[in-house]
Amino acid sequence: MDLVPALQEPLKKVLGPATAKVMAEHLGLHTVGDLLHHYPRRYEERGQLTHLADLPMDEHVTVVAQVADARLHTFASSKAPRGKGQRLEVTITDGSGRLQLVFFGNGVHKPHKELLPGTRAMFAGKVSVFNRRLQLAHPAYELLRGDTEGEESVESWAGALIPLYPATAKLESWKLAKAIQTVLPSAQEAVDPLPESLCEGRGLVSLPEALLRIHRPHTKADIEDARARLKWDEAFVLQIALARRRHAETQLPAVPRKPGPDGLLTAFDDRLPFTLTDGQQKVSREIFDDLATDHPMHRLLQGEVGSGKTLVALRAMLAVVDSGGQAVMLAPTEVLAQQHHRSVVEMMGELAEGGMLGGAEHATKVVLLTGSMGAAARRHALLDLATGEAGIVIGTHALIEDKVQFHDLGLVVVDEQHRFGVEQRDALRGKGKQPPHLLVMTATPIPRTVAMTVFGDLETSVLDQLPAGRSPIASHVVPAADKPHFLARAWERVREEVSGGHQAYVVCPRIGDEDDDPKKGAKQSKQPPEGDADKRPPLAVLDVAESLAKGPLQGLKVEVLHGRMQPDDKDAVMRRFAAGETDVLVATTVIEVGVNVPNATAMVIMDADRFGVSQLHQLRGRVGRGSAPGLCLLVSEMPEASAARQRLNAVASTRDGFELSRIDLEQRREGDVLGQAQSGARTSLRVLAVIEDEEIIAEARQEAAAVVAADPELTGLPGLRTALEALLDEEREQYLEKG
Repeated sequence: MDLVPALQEPLKKVLGPATAKVMAEHLGLHTVGDLLHHYPRRYEERGQLTHLADLPMDEHVTVVAQVADARLHTFASSKAPRGKGQRLEVTITDGSGRLQLVFFGNGVHKPHKELLPGTRAMFAGKVSVFNRRLQLAHPAYELLRGDTEGEESVESWAGALIPLYPATAKLESWKLAKAIQTVLPSAQEAVDPLPESLCEGRGLVSLPEALLRIHRPHTKADIEDARARLKWDEAFVLQIALARRRHAETQLPAVPRKPGPDGLLTAFDDRLPFTLTDGQQKVSREIFDDLATDHPMHRLLQGEVGSGKTLVALRAMLAVVDSGGQAVMLAPTEVLAQQHHRSVVEMMGELAEGGMLGGAEHATKVVLLTGSMGAAARRHALLDLATGEAGIVIGTHALIEDKVQFHDLGLVVVDEQHRFGVEQRDALRGKGKQPPHLLVMTATPIPRTVAMTVFGDLETSVLDQLPAGRSPIASHVVPAADKPHFLARAWERVREEVSGGHQAYVVCPRIGDEDDDPKKGAKQSKQPPEGDADKRPPLAVLDVAESLAKGPLQGLKVEVLHGRMQPDDKDAVMRRFAAGETDVLVATTVIEVGVNVPNATAMVIMDADRFGVSQLHQLRGRVGRGSAPGLCLLVSEMPEASAARQRLNAVASTRDGFELSRIDLEQRREGDVLGQAQSGARTSLRVLAVIEDEEIIAEARQEAAAVVAADPELTGLPGLRTALEALLDEEREQYLEKG
């Protein structure tokens, strides 16, 4: 790798092993370059005091304030029975509020001498509450001496603007600032990844200049210039990575797949009891155009819950079967694979009975292949795949095993892309004589910029029309703590739906069996804990099912469904529910995707605040799938003013998945959106905000496409190649592929 030695220098050589160890363990910073790219979270102005009134609880904060008074108290305690215990209480103020600092024991001497009334300092610690007042216990602090006490301290605090860095309890913001000042001269050696013409055309400062200005700004304009430049770096390097992947895909050969004029697809369309929506026709045309080319299709099909994605995908599969190839649909779970198999066979009718008596003239065979099938059934299915007897195959990851051979694999449809990894995509590709076409389906609406960033190597089609006959869903928040009688009414509503001949779901965040760890349950919640409701473990399927069956839903047929049940048991439960034999299904989020029971009209989501916005929208899409209207009740114990409740109100107030995904994205960190939560790596996006910087991302995508078209290997841009290699270390490469 031709990376710059100065920026590759390990921090332990520059800052010493102790500091370097803390930086590596707590902030993931290993080299001088890493540290230079650890940007300030915000800046404080010398003449302006931080808002103490807005301090968040339980967070590590850095504040700039003035000491109002300091008092030393003595007290008796078990360690100091003769009243020799000492406690120093210091009150600091910033004009907007006051904050108490406390120091105990031997720790009182130094602050007692230094924190005199009128002194200004930076204080860092964790905000807690004592006697109903906010306080910092044993905060670290750094005195801010005035200009008169020597230029050095002023200079080291970056002129008039004090950078405040994302810090940890082990390493305060000002220690980070000092470390960055130490390595800042190395910024001059940063190699610029952006082509010179691009910087000049857009009036961007150079990379060394941007690094200097973001860490040591003299004016607010310096910060703006630096951020504008660094955002472009992030957007451009990421888009170059994606553009190169798209370019590489177009170089691969594929067999063009065109449906015959009077084949299976025509026969299928003729037997449809309805006409396709305009959206379905438009998206189908895009897919058929891609399938007809001699390089592999890579298309993302986004569709609102219930917009008819499966039908569009099935038509694509039939087109491939018409042209003599095979098509496979991969589902993330066995329950879903079985569900897809059932619905495809139902939609196709006699066209799915190829090779059987009574099968139609153009019929093909539709085969299900999952990991839990019996040996004989599995052997039979594998034979149908290898001989080409089965035109359509539906299954789980089991389809990727070495033993599975296809006669002529032409199309792979992946349901819910975010559950499939790069290895699986590649393994399936290897099953075709040439790389098969790829269609990825997702029911999670993705804002345009996220699609450009996360799924940037896929062309995107969007289905945003709901087919005729889908019923409206009414959603309401049920504040269980404030208004318990609302919860009682919720169970009455479930009984009413059941007595009207319908069925209901109750969703819980946790399973609740012995292996279950409450901490794991809490992890399902992508949201920060807020208030008392979060102190108890999340509600569990097994407990809730039992208390409902004995209590408010006594007399109804209640069953449970969760991910740790045996596949056969899961399938049996789903079959009974689909057949209408079960009144209420108490489940985890295993029902989130693709489960289709038109007779289910009500859903109660317990501890709804533990789920993400998009997940709630997905879950809600399981009801109202038939002719009767749907009802979704979001039960939460969170107080009305909490962010969690605002999130739930947003879900209740709109059915527009794209609007909700925007809200979701604004409320979560970008890193989660870009999949970094799974990989545990730091997000590569430090200043770029996927929602706010839509324009930059769109422009960077265009620029990147032009650069890659002209020079796919980037031979003329060594700086860009270096930045790309740094971005695409193994973990990033995988994560980009996973989307």
